[in-house]
Order: sequence, then C-alpha cells, then structure tokens
Amino acid sequence: MPDLLLTHGYFLWEDEKERQIMKPYPTLGLLYNSAYLRRAGFDVEIFDTTFSRKTDLVARLAQTPGGVLGIYTNLVTRGQVVWIIGEAKRRGWTVICGGPESANYTHEYIAQGADVVVVGEGEVTLAELLPALAQQGPHRLHGIAGTVFLDEEGQIVRNAERAQIADIDSLPWPDREQINISQYVDVWRTHHGMGSVNLITARGCPYKCKWCSHAVFGYSHRRRSYLDCAAEVQHIVETYKPDQVWYADDVFTINHRWLYEYAAELKRRNLRLPFETISRADRLLKEDVLATLAEMGCYRIWIGSESGSQRILDAMQRGVTVEQVQWATQAAQRHGIEVGMFLMWGYDGEEIEDIEATIEHVKKANPNIFFTTVAYPIKNTPYYETIKDTLRLDRDWVEATDRDYVVRGRHTRQYYRFADQWLRNEVAAHRLNGQDAGEALRLQTLAQEARSGLLATAAEQEC
Repeated sequence: MPDLLLTHGYFLWEDEKERQIMKPYPTLGLLYNSAYLRRAGFDVEIFDTTFSRKTDLVARLAQTPGGVLGIYTNLVTRGQVVWIIGEAKRRGWTVICGGPESANYTHEYIAQGADVVVVGEGEVTLAELLPALAQQGPHRLHGIAGTVFLDEEGQIVRNAERAQIADIDSLPWPDREQINISQYVDVWRTHHGMGSVNLITARGCPYKCKWCSHAVFGYSHRRRSYLDCAAEVQHIVETYKPDQVWYADDVFTINHRWLYEYAAELKRRNLRLPFETISRADRLLKEDVLATLAEMGCYRIWIGSESGSQRILDAMQRGVTVEQVQWATQAAQRHGIEVGMFLMWGYDGEEIEDIEATIEHVKKANPNIFFTTVAYPIKNTPYYETIKDTLRLDRDWVEATDRDYVVRGRHTRQYYRFADQWLRNEVAAHRLNGQDAGEALRLQTLAQEARSGLLATAAEQEC
C-alpha cells in the first residue's frame, strides 16, 4: 500500500462539452506533490481519472482499503469529489482534500467526510501531515500548519497558515512519469493535429481583480529560474515529443527581463516550440515583448479583457484600460500572434451602455477568438463578499458549483444569451468590412433583433 494515493475528480468521458473540445491536460498540482513527496522518500501513487471510468477508481480503492487518499478539488469537480470521498470512506480510507475549491469550503468538505483539508500549497504540508496521520490519526493534527481538521470532540480546528515556498526552483519537476502523458499528447494530436504538454514557469498572481480566486497561492508571484524552465522544456521535448506546449501561468509576461533571458536560453538550446499562454494587456505594451514571444514560437496569447467599459473594469479592479487591451491585441497580431479574448457579462453594476461599449470594443480590437461568460461569485473573493447578501443557491450544494449562485437583481440567463447574440452578429457584420453587403445586412438585422430581445427581457424583469 502506498503512503499516499493521489487523484482528482475530473472524468473526461462524463464531460459532454469537453468531449467536443478534446483539449485535456493533467493536473499539475498532483504531479508536483507526487514529485516532492517521492523525493522525500514517500511511496506515492497517482490515479489519474481523466481517461478512466468511475468503476476503475472504485476497483483501485477496493484493492488496498484503509490507505490515505489525497484528492485535488476545483470548482467544476465538486460533485465528483464528494462521490469519491464517499466511496473512499466506505472502504476505510483517510481522505485529504486540497486545491482551491476545498480551501474555500473547508467546513463543507469536512461535513462530506474529508478528514483533512490542506489550505495553500500542498508539498511541505503533506510531507509533515502524512507521518502525523500515521502516528496520531486524523483527529490530533494540532499545530500542522496549512491544515483544517475535525478534532476528537467533533470541533473543526483551523491551524495556522503555512508560509509559502520561497524558492520554487527547489521543487522537482512535475511527476509526469507517474501518469500516461502520452495519452494526453495523442488525444491532442488526433483531434487538433498537434500534441501538447502543459507546464508552469511561476506560481501565483499579484494582481487583485475582485472576482479572481487566490485560494492556493495568495497574491504572491514566485518565478522559477529561466535555466530550470528551459531544462524542463528540453526534457519534455526529448521525452514526450509534443508539437507544442501550454504555459499555464496566470500572467506569463509579467517579468520582461526574465522573458528575454528565457527566450535567449531556449534559442541557445535550439528549442523553438509553438505555444500559447495567458497574459495581461498591460504586460504586452512593448514591441520587444511581442517580438520576443513571436520569436519563441508563441502562436496565440489569451488576454482577459472582461469588458469594453472602463467603468466596469475599474469596478473589477482590473488595473488595465480599454485602450491598452486594444493596442496589445492589434500589436500582437502585427507580430503574427493570434489573440484570444475573455469577456464577462453581468458584473455588478453593468448597464446596457456597458454592453454596447463592450461590443464596440471587440469590433475595434478585433481579436481572433473571443469567449464570453457570465460573472459568478467565487467564495472568499472580494466580489463574493460584496454581493454575498444577494446570493441564493437553488440546488443542493453537492450538486452545484459557484457558477450556480443566483444573484438577486441580476438579469436572467436569457438576457445574457441575447447579449451574446448581439455581440457575435455585430462583430461578424463588422468583420465583413464592406464585402458581401447582403450578408452584412442580415447580420446587422440579427444583431438588432438580439438587442431588442435583450431590452424586452429587461423590461419584463422590471415589471
């Protein structure tokens, strides 16, 4: 029996939307924890649920009952994780939960059967926690920083926060050999013509957007050395032979000096691998930065634009301007880099004028791709705290996610569907740029119909 069995609650075959997209990546947090603990001498096994069936996981739990199970939790896997907790507890397992979701809902996960919730980074905490569980059991874990547990009197104990790992270069690379990375690469290659592997070069984000969760890394930003990152990429290329990589950092271009040094090191190693990543518009405002990204092989960069209304951006505490987003988008495209843009409807205080501003903004910026979502309050974020008295959950907590909160006074889902139709038809008409007048007129008509539907829906709600 291993000292720790690690798993997560994402089953690809049960996700109809992702089966259409087919762009899966493994959970790096589990792989980092496994690598750290194995280096420290622990026997760790990973059960990767992504390509597995629930019956496979149940069989593994039944194979060696009574062990210690660590489950990574995030916003979209709540129901699956609670199911796993139940299956594990029925077979005598001690259950540890970690990740952003259980950090925000410590009491709820303990109420569902978790013995311990790890809050924050897991590596050092787990290295201290595992021997304590073996020696003291799950109810006498007082003093183990970064944990929440149920004591012998049935009271929840929240230990002190654990200091973050200052030098993340001290961490080993993710334990990719513990799972079948080649299966991820093959799925990508089969469905998209390019196999892909994910990695991170930093932990955390120092920006304070009100709706964004910082449950694991706080507001820190800790960057790995460019030499260590380049060595990992070389290892990935030599071992797994992907066609591209995904840098999963929150803000890849936050440190320009690091970026230039990293690019030079990749060039020295003759590594030019296509990639996509995420950044902020205000960290893309230099031609040299964009030229460097293009030279490195960046073919797409994702920008969180969120809104075309400066009033809404300021309310979000985004720290960027509409003009910066437009400049960064167009400048990236001049350098041959596609831009993906994230947009958010329904943030607190949004009016129809803000929707109109967003539509004009997207027309002007003209990103290659854009996606919309309706703002939802993630627990413990400033946005959640601002509107929590207006929230209700119409579904059982286990079956819901933070996306299912109903915000009193907010427009209906139909209203935002009309906003989407208005945006997409208006932008599509604009992109015709005088060509095919008939199609442009048809799209403009659809856009105006969507706008009318939006206004009618709003009026009905006010009645």
